[in-house]
Amino acid sequence: MDTRLAEIKKALGNPYYEASDTLLYHGDSLEILKSVPRQIFNLTVTSPPYNIGKEYENVMSIAEYVAWCETWMGHVHDATTPGGAFWLNVGYIPVPEKGKAVPIPYLLWDKSPFYMIQEVVWNYGAGVASRKSFSPRNEKFLWYVRDSDNYYFDLDSVRDPNVKYPNQKKNGKLKCNPLGKNPTDVWQFPKVTSGAKRSSAERTAHPAQFPVAVIERIIKACSPFDGVILDPFLGSGTTAVVARQQGRCSVGIELRQDYLDIAVGRLETGIQSIF
Repeated sequence: MDTRLAEIKKALGNPYYEASDTLLYHGDSLEILKSVPRQIFNLTVTSPPYNIGKEYENVMSIAEYVAWCETWMGHVHDATTPGGAFWLNVGYIPVPEKGKAVPIPYLLWDKSPFYMIQEVVWNYGAGVASRKSFSPRNEKFLWYVRDSDNYYFDLDSVRDPNVKYPNQKKNGKLKCNPLGKNPTDVWQFPKVTSGAKRSSAERTAHPAQFPVAVIERIIKACSPFDGVILDPFLGSGTTAVVARQQGRCSVGIELRQDYLDIAVGRLETGIQSIF
């Protein structure tokens, strides 16, 4: 086992699931994060409950929700290495007397000690229809780092090879990087869909599942090959699955045992990226 995973296991105790590259814990993220060793994770990528009444949520007031997020994000900051990063995926929430679908980043972007590099928009294509507004087709990722002057970022690992004029030159030199172009801050990846005729190949029983391709890009770009990845709201386990595929170690925390069982099943069967 990786020495950093061994240190985490010593601090947190026996996990729900253990492998040479993975530790999964069953319990409340806020409580477990309090005991995580400081400055040990190269990257945290996660999507907490949106506080909109999903089956896995206990709905709070807006003030309570923001305070809860501020607390657990503070613990994530404490556990992040000096050159490490934190990617936060959040959607929309109704704010009483203020708005129907307020982007949660508006409420959370400055509620942690992290430095925000930028917002990335995930355009996912399919979704619910709306009669009194435009149909929602995106969510946000907020990309944070611990040190604004010194953070890991490997653009070459995630360049888009789909270049219109790859051999175009200026003054005898290629105008485009031979590995491809920068993917930009708008990402177009299909959502993990359900339904008898349109269900995604990677679909599990979890109601809000990350696509493998999205997490793959984040892990490649923002963590070194020997990095340790954290997802404190593991859900169906996509972060742990992709971390293993990409040669990283990972630690996941999940409150619901049935979701942890989905994650373990995916890890054990070795699900592959379809994108």
